Amino acid sequence: LLTTLGLVVGFFTCYGTVNVNSSLAWRIPFIILACLSGVFSIASFVWLVPSPRWLTLRGRQSEASVAWDVLEVGHAEREKVENQQNDTTGIEIRSVADSIDSPSRDPTPKPATKWSFFSVFSSDVRTRTGLAVFMMGMQQLSGIDGVLYYAPLLFQQAGLSSSSSSFLASGVSAIVIFAVTIPALFLADKWGRRPSTIYGGVFMAAIMLLIGGLYAGNAVHGTFGAGRWVVIVSIYVFAVVYCVSWAVGIKIYAAEIQPQRTRASATSLAHGSNWMTNFLVALATPILLAKSSFGVYFLFGGCTLVTAAVCAVFMPETMGKSLDEIEDAFQGQKAEGGKGMKGISFKMAIRRAAGRISV
Repeated sequence: LLTTLGLVVGFFTCYGTVNVNSSLAWRIPFIILACLSGVFSIASFVWLVPSPRWLTLRGRQSEASVAWDVLEVGHAEREKVENQQNDTTGIEIRSVADSIDSPSRDPTPKPATKWSFFSVFSSDVRTRTGLAVFMMGMQQLSGIDGVLYYAPLLFQQAGLSSSSSSFLASGVSAIVIFAVTIPALFLADKWGRRPSTIYGGVFMAAIMLLIGGLYAGNAVHGTFGAGRWVVIVSIYVFAVVYCVSWAVGIKIYAAEIQPQRTRASATSLAHGSNWMTNFLVALATPILLAKSSFGVYFLFGGCTLVTAAVCAVFMPETMGKSLDEIEDAFQGQKAEGGKGMKGISFKMAIRRAAGRISV
């Protein structure tokens, strides 16, 4: 939500200074950004408490109790979370013992255990790591930042010749994105991670392929015809669908499928993939638009469709499941609501993708 709010504030800040006849036209947005960053950093340093789960996992029980008190979590809920964490830690330790075929399999939780970054590639979690990295990277290859960064260029290509009207149009899209993100946050735990990712991906791919098809068929004209308005409306619809599906669900999923010992490392790696593809999209979009009016849309649409297909086959549902149930799902053990991915035949995976098997 704050990310989309930042888009709105950033856009209208730049829009308000674009006509300043000095270097302040670009300095003012940077000054405001630096001030906001400083305020956020100070507030985080003063008021942000460490994670009680993280402290407990490292044996710092007294500090964890203080953190629970600051967060005003009741003792009943606190014990429930700690018991769940102890059960999950025991599963992780047994899982690691299985992966290295160790004769000693002590299920007793060992909070002080330290894990290497390369634990994200161990046999029991590498599938989850790969899935998180793939989904976070492909989130950017859907083309969302191509739309956000180059909205004025996209609107001009569709026929809004005035630079000011095109600039304002991209501001309206930022407002729309912010508005739809509010209900999306509350509905994320009602829709489920899997349906929002698959159906959202199919819908976004269809929009991108529609826009690309219109340009490829020379149906978009700068001064007349309905084609340009279809493109403009489709850009808005694409941004809305992204915000209510992939923007929220994928980032949640990438973190919650990880076990405690690799969550920080695997999530960092996934976000690194996200920012790397973000860089590639930002660099390549204007180049592709200059060479072809439709190629970039087919590229983004194809990437989004491939992602939806992969998730339809390999993405278990995690909504409403505890950490140990998610662990079971990925380890191939029976869990409430479905089965994990280990041991699933190709035929069964295809049947699941078609919706005939619940996850």
